[in-house]
Amino acid sequence: MASRPPAHRARKRFGQNFLRDPGIIARLVRAIAPRPGERLIEIGPGQGALTEPLLEAAGGRLEVIELDRDLVPGLRVQFFAYPDFVVHEADALTFDFRALRGDGAPLRVVGNLPYNISTPLIGHLLEAGDAIADMHFMLQKEVVERLAAEPGGADWGRLSVMAQYRCAVESLFTVPPEAFVPRPKVDSAIVRLTPYAAPPFPARDEALLFDLVRQAFGQRRKTLRNNLKGRIGGEALEALGIDPRRRPQTLSVEEFVRIANHLASEEATP
Repeated sequence: MASRPPAHRARKRFGQNFLRDPGIIARLVRAIAPRPGERLIEIGPGQGALTEPLLEAAGGRLEVIELDRDLVPGLRVQFFAYPDFVVHEADALTFDFRALRGDGAPLRVVGNLPYNISTPLIGHLLEAGDAIADMHFMLQKEVVERLAAEPGGADWGRLSVMAQYRCAVESLFTVPPEAFVPRPKVDSAIVRLTPYAAPPFPARDEALLFDLVRQAFGQRRKTLRNNLKGRIGGEALEALGIDPRRRPQTLSVEEFVRIANHLASEEATP
């Protein structure tokens, strides 16, 4: 059993909101379903509210990444009885998850992510590719809605395409502000991201694909013909079976890949 964590005031610059609701914590651990022998990584353990049940479920093996140096000594004291508990004092935004995996099994990553870094951190983790088996995150509800959106809706955008190109995305459940201390001003939600072994619609040049998506969503109210002007013409889009009058938020991942692969083949042609 872990000892009681020392008092700590949440820091705005780290976007800290500590999860306190035992019912939400239990539900989240059930959704993650950690098993002994797995390589479980928690980002931003804070005062360890989620850490202890994760340790127990994972057979006492857990690694955490914590940026706030003031929290690290308390975590080490709180979980000293677990010999396989490891603290990495680091910024998850620059942490090398591929190196952490090494030659071992892919990592299972979990965390209650600060709202101010959630989008860039997910992007960083997606770049880690096969180093990650799956991810379970508590995020601002609006971000989860964007990650799990479907084409044609107001939430479908650049983040949706980038995430769903590489992962199966599931929105699991909503978490109210009163589950945290201090209370955030918005609802949160739990999302599961499971990277594909291979993308269902592989791009010949992923950098080109993501740059195309960025350009397409540059002005959501404009048509593809306007947003992609100078890159691909209306006739070429029509030849690909895509109406150039459509707006970017109506295109599926497969359609964006179709355009990107056409452009990649043109660039490859001498």
